[in-house]
Amino acid sequence: MADILFQFELRDEGTTESLAQQIAPRLKKGDTLLLEGPIGAGKSAFARALIRTRLDRMEDVPSPTFTLVQTYEHDAGDIWHCDLYRLTHPDEALELGLEEAFETAICLIEWPDRLGSDAPNSALFLKFSAHTNHHEIAISGTPSWQDRLKDLHV
Repeated sequence: MADILFQFELRDEGTTESLAQQIAPRLKKGDTLLLEGPIGAGKSAFARALIRTRLDRMEDVPSPTFTLVQTYEHDAGDIWHCDLYRLTHPDEALELGLEEAFETAICLIEWPDRLGSDAPNSALFLKFSAHTNHHEIAISGTPSWQDRLKDLHV
């Protein structure tokens, strides 16, 4: 596990959206974000805001809980939003085509523990936690992420 680069208190959904909007334009093909945390901690709200910002349009962004993968085409790189909650083995994730997507798309993976050791080593790890009056996020990654995200704020 990489070192924690940033920690933020997410006071409300607007704060979560703001953080996602700051990260979205810094992403490129081959980037993977691993979104971990309990149900209701803000993973889907973060993903929705990031996707809408990246696409530069108001897009219907349903949770991929039942479809497992929602894809969004974009000239600067397709986006794969995955919810792996219902998977029981890492091989099932690879059957979705994730191995290729990790190289050619921007991937947002909810429930990344289902990937086992198949998660990309260069991924940005976002750990969401829910508290009574707010949520928190801890962001971990390689040193290259530190440079790309150095001026994040909430």
